[in-house]
Amino acid sequence: DPVPSFQVIRPEPCSVCGSRIRFGKIAVKCRHCQLLLHPKCREQCPSPCTPGSRHHAWPQEGVLADFAPTTPPLVPVLVVQCVTEVETRGLTETGLYRVPGAEQLVREWKRRLLRAGGALPALSSVADIHVVCGVLKDFLRGLREPLVTFSLHPAFLQAADIPDDAACGTALRHVVSKLPPANRDTLAFLMLHLLRVSRSPDCKMDILNLSRVFGPTLVGHGSANPTPLAIMEDTPRQCKVVARLLSLPPDFWTGFVRMEQENLVPM
Repeated sequence: DPVPSFQVIRPEPCSVCGSRIRFGKIAVKCRHCQLLLHPKCREQCPSPCTPGSRHHAWPQEGVLADFAPTTPPLVPVLVVQCVTEVETRGLTETGLYRVPGAEQLVREWKRRLLRAGGALPALSSVADIHVVCGVLKDFLRGLREPLVTFSLHPAFLQAADIPDDAACGTALRHVVSKLPPANRDTLAFLMLHLLRVSRSPDCKMDILNLSRVFGPTLVGHGSANPTPLAIMEDTPRQCKVVARLLSLPPDFWTGFVRMEQENLVPM
């Protein structure tokens, strides 16, 4: 639902092609979701956003459960849609999740998706798949507490430190099962996705690379305001947790997201 064209005062990126709309140039902006684009990019704009969905906009921040659906598997539609888009056209990209997307576009799309609530605009119009990866990481980082939760954070670190592989796996399975259902289902969904990324030769992102990227994002710290010392000590341990989680058999993860698998397919 674009409003009539207007002149750009402050240069901003076009939400479709990503290139900057310069000062004094003409742009169009959606009245509902504030999407900004070149007039020529209007045809590639995703299907019209539904103004009614604004009333169900997600909070700007919250814990994972605030964004999750009411029927299992409890994976937020934003996570499902980003992952689906990445698996559709990102598995041939080198450095997937490691190469950053344009920061301003990542912020713009994340804001737009949060405003849309459950009725998400299509991500197929985002030219650079690294922007979609950035949105997913930014969403997970922006949660009020990490996916593994503050209360279970120490248990995850301790389990990952167990030297014996079998004992470590058993301990991690036990801690995962204690997560709130939305956190557990979303973690399972993400682990299966990252395993698919790790198996793609083009991505050149093995489990070690992925755990470096996702350690801080998924495991984070044990409190909202960690000390500089805690930040320094946590970093290698965060990566170890994710590497160990990715070493668990995929069947363990599919158990959580197999039920009503069709619920996961974004409309």
